[in-house]
Amino acid sequence: MEQTRPIYSFEVFPPKPTTPVEAVTSAFAELSALKPDFISVTYGAGGGLNGGRLTCELAARLKNEFGIKPVAHLPCISYTKEEIASVLEDFRAHGITDILALRGDRNPDMPEKNDFHYASELIDFIRQRGDFELYAACYPEVHPEARTAADDLRHLKEKVDKGATHLISQLFFDNASFYDFREKCDIIGINVPIEAGIMPVVNAAQIQRMVSLCGASLPRKFTVMMQRFGHSPEAIRDAGIAYAIDQIVDLAANGVDGIHLYTMNNPLVARRITEAVSGILGR
Repeated sequence: MEQTRPIYSFEVFPPKPTTPVEAVTSAFAELSALKPDFISVTYGAGGGLNGGRLTCELAARLKNEFGIKPVAHLPCISYTKEEIASVLEDFRAHGITDILALRGDRNPDMPEKNDFHYASELIDFIRQRGDFELYAACYPEVHPEARTAADDLRHLKEKVDKGATHLISQLFFDNASFYDFREKCDIIGINVPIEAGIMPVVNAAQIQRMVSLCGASLPRKFTVMMQRFGHSPEAIRDAGIAYAIDQIVDLAANGVDGIHLYTMNNPLVARRITEAVSGILGR
């Protein structure tokens, strides 16, 4: 697939059940004004099908009110085929045609069902039930539950073979890890666009939480930054933005297919990064 410039996209998340939807739509409006190629919407909190309905509502608003292509996240491990089919019908009825198909995190409050064990099974299920564009996640530093890096790549190839046409990576802070991963994907025949997942770190608690969840390694340059500026909220925010910008510049220089910015619903951070890299990304 030939591209004239890297894809540039954002991730946002729905509000918590106790937060009004309107509380986040102003942030969505500001993010949409930055004109990303698409905005992915994580699966709504609250469990059950309500999460899918909230994701659908916000994705539809992105499309209809702000003119931005939405990509709806859809996890499967805690849902039956009938429940997933219901969510897909809701997406289709609202004109949502792009889906990020995920296994989903294991949650002790939501028992796992037996219909889906892997994202590749969900991709196959969706592909047989409508004209959806399917995205999948990838892990430059290996999925935390994978037995080996080779196993992880094999499962990723299954996702692509089943119908995923676009990959979005988990966050990482060492570009060398991404380049090594991309080379391995080329070797085994994964030839779809891979967007690099970049998270600007704006506070120490955020990085501790995310690293514990995804297992991203922290290069010395990053840890030195955290130690030097972590005492000041303003300093760590500015340093985190600068670090993300440096990552994106280097990735663009090395021919990245795209950048997926984990915005944490923070339009200020997204705007500063976008303004700094728009020329580099050919926007």
